[in-house]
Amino acid sequence: MNKLFRFLFLSLISLSQVASAHKDADKNKDSLKVAFTDDPMVAYFDSVLLANYASTEELFDLDILSGLTTIPEFSDSIYDLRIRSLDAKSPIDLVFNPYVKQYINVYTRQRRAQLSRMMGLAEYYFPMFEEVLDQFDLPLELKYLAIVESALNPRAKSWAGATGLWQFMYNTGKEYDLKVSSYVDERMDPYRATVAACRFFKQSYAVYGDWSLVLASYNSGRGNVNKAIRRSGGLKNYWRIRRFLPKETRSYVPAFIAVCYAMNYTSEHGINVVKPGVSYYKTDTVEVKYQVDFEYLAASLDISMTELEFLNPSYKINVIPNIKGRKYYLSLPINKMGVFVANEKEIYAHFIELNNQKQKSYPKYTEQDERIVYRVKSGEYLGKIALRYGCSVKKIRQWNNLKNDNIRVGQRLILYVRPDYV
Repeated sequence: MNKLFRFLFLSLISLSQVASAHKDADKNKDSLKVAFTDDPMVAYFDSVLLANYASTEELFDLDILSGLTTIPEFSDSIYDLRIRSLDAKSPIDLVFNPYVKQYINVYTRQRRAQLSRMMGLAEYYFPMFEEVLDQFDLPLELKYLAIVESALNPRAKSWAGATGLWQFMYNTGKEYDLKVSSYVDERMDPYRATVAACRFFKQSYAVYGDWSLVLASYNSGRGNVNKAIRRSGGLKNYWRIRRFLPKETRSYVPAFIAVCYAMNYTSEHGINVVKPGVSYYKTDTVEVKYQVDFEYLAASLDISMTELEFLNPSYKINVIPNIKGRKYYLSLPINKMGVFVANEKEIYAHFIELNNQKQKSYPKYTEQDERIVYRVKSGEYLGKIALRYGCSVKKIRQWNNLKNDNIRVGQRLILYVRPDYV
């Protein structure tokens, strides 16, 4: 089949299927409108995509944003043909439908400026994602999931406490060896968190054998996906079980497909790349052998605090601790690495002297959950307290020998609180 005939053949199929999809969409136009109006993923985009980038503003060439004025229009048949092209190269099932189109509009029309920044951040993070995905023999397209999850902000934190590029909850992170202490949150470590995410993907694919279900399980957990499969009569197809999934998960896979599309067709939509000014290939890491803080490093190495924080997002208080049995690393631009190595002994000596003279004090290093006594306030209930401190109602009841969920104002509760909640 020659290329021209193949193109015409695919175009006819595309037009036929898009027409069919629109026919179905027209039948349910009102219900579709309602579904998107209070779609939790759209609300999530508003909170994550519009997150405050002020702390890294100086890293971006914002003048490029002046080119984001023209918004091209495309027919559904074009969207469909482009996504078919992406689908042909991927083991992940990529399809076009009205749900996917909704999120294509979010990224390419409503959030163009944010997408331009994410494209720049992708140039920094994607090479590392691809290396790890390749090591696990996973589809490289999974790198786009980090955009859905965090807009490529390693310090992103959801209202429920999910943290980092891959948005791990505390307990899930713990399950995948991501440790949280008063100094370090490894969920915000780009490399460690990516390894953890790949372990999850690998395990889920072994269970489902379907990448769309793997994505759904990453969002809502395998329990919810298994429940949806049972309620559907045993079907193992995302689009067939979609109506049985939690509301956010019904939007999650369409959002992922839309990101795959948007990141591959940004130039067609007239969106420029806004780069952070830091290249992944021009950075290196070194193991740090003594406790140091960013303030002194910035002065010693002639590097901005903003750049240090960008390259080392997992250090919560801008201090790299020295803990027996643990290894911690510092990421630096290559042109600063030589300066650090040449002055390493002097840098450590400075902090040893500060500690000996007790001129600078640092918080106590804690990793285990801390025991606190909490006094119940007016209007509070166990669920609200559990959400605030990142634990479960069941755990609070166990810790306090409660027979039910009833509590009273002024009552004292014993809570074991994670370091990042103290």
